[in-house]
Amino acid sequence: MTRPRLLRATVARSLFTLDVALVAILWPIALWLAQANVAGQPGGATVLRGLVYPVADLLLLYAMGLYRREAFVEKHHSALRVPMVVAMGAATALIVCEAIYRLVPSIYSGHAQRDEFLATSLAFVCFTLCAFAARVGLDILLRRRLLRRQLLVVGAGMRAWDLLRMLTKEGASLNYDITFLHDPALGQIDPRLESDPDGRILRTDRLRVLEAARQVGADQIVIAPDERRGMDLEQLLACKKAGFPVVQYLSFVEHEIRRVDIKRMDLGWLVFSDGFYFGAIDRFLKRTFDLVVSLTMLILTAPLLLFGILAIRLDGTGPVFYQQDRVTLDGKIFQILKLRTMRVDAEASGAVWAAQQDSRITRAGVILRRARIDELPQLVNILRGEMSFVGPRPERPMFVDQLAAQIPLYRERHMVKAGLTGWAQVNYPYGASVDDARSKLSYDLYYVKNFSILFDFAILLQTLRVVLWPSGVR
Repeated sequence: MTRPRLLRATVARSLFTLDVALVAILWPIALWLAQANVAGQPGGATVLRGLVYPVADLLLLYAMGLYRREAFVEKHHSALRVPMVVAMGAATALIVCEAIYRLVPSIYSGHAQRDEFLATSLAFVCFTLCAFAARVGLDILLRRRLLRRQLLVVGAGMRAWDLLRMLTKEGASLNYDITFLHDPALGQIDPRLESDPDGRILRTDRLRVLEAARQVGADQIVIAPDERRGMDLEQLLACKKAGFPVVQYLSFVEHEIRRVDIKRMDLGWLVFSDGFYFGAIDRFLKRTFDLVVSLTMLILTAPLLLFGILAIRLDGTGPVFYQQDRVTLDGKIFQILKLRTMRVDAEASGAVWAAQQDSRITRAGVILRRARIDELPQLVNILRGEMSFVGPRPERPMFVDQLAAQIPLYRERHMVKAGLTGWAQVNYPYGASVDDARSKLSYDLYYVKNFSILFDFAILLQTLRVVLWPSGVR
């Protein structure tokens, strides 16, 4: 008998559920108490606050990475960030509400400033308490092992070891109980698993997957042998019929780690798995999304762009902008537009990747790069249709040729337009090597394979975390 599906949820989903439940209970009470002390409080404003403040809070918690794996691993840093992020959410909700009041003044009257600042203060206190209580509750669930995920992995070779390593470092759930089922017909046991002191390998002379799944109470069965020939598919079908989900190694990694395992990937899986579909409606919505977001961002960030131009002018002579060949959809070349952050003669001896503490970067360039202000002119590239707001970062043609020669499927990232931000950018620090390019490709392929407008919106939100708390910026 398998455990209830509720307990198979990832840690992030469990925490989000706790946050939503606590906010849904406490926020209406806080609004009711506030309304009881304010005579003549209009109903329309109360309803607006009841919706806008919790939505802004939850969106900011997500955008700033407080549902990401590292937020659970580094609890101290997460606890310090909670009040700051909640305050950002409350301030955002205040701005949104004030804008709506000006557009639709009929829904609000009376003591405008006093009432709204009271609501903002209540939101900060209420949502901060909810966030801390949810995280304490999650910690209790983890300590009591109620969120443990029981995996039965068929195979105990190198592929199984890779899976264990990735789940330990990147898995969406922090707590896995993994049992490896080995049969000599599946190949050799990886020595690193063989020496595991926990003794998580079930050895059998004849593969009995259903019996092993019942023995360990598996939530999911992952097929990950090094040698797949001779696998008894009838046994796996019997497992599915008995209620045990069965999934291939590559599909499990894609879903659990949210990237494609390039090291173990085979073209057969890529061909027959879902994804890589871009219909006319998808392209229309993406282009509309690009136009609306880029135009809005260009208007809102105009002061920052002017600051960047002024900083470059004060720092010395030379052009403010620079253009460079980059690769986008279907391998087409376009001229990317950026603020100049390096010396004019930065590539006098040839094109090279940027490095940490690169001596070619100007004093103004250090600030502009850290704040990502140098990227803002690319909004013009998006308006022209040369780039998208979300997509793989555009690379230079010469580097694309070099990387494509060393990394399989590297050119497949050009199935979509290059982006100002992307799934690789919010998950992997800046890279300047072939190994970094290979790691980032695993995220780019995941994005191309699983593209949707909602996914674009989620990446856009998470970009806020990268901008405010940058890591690996060069």
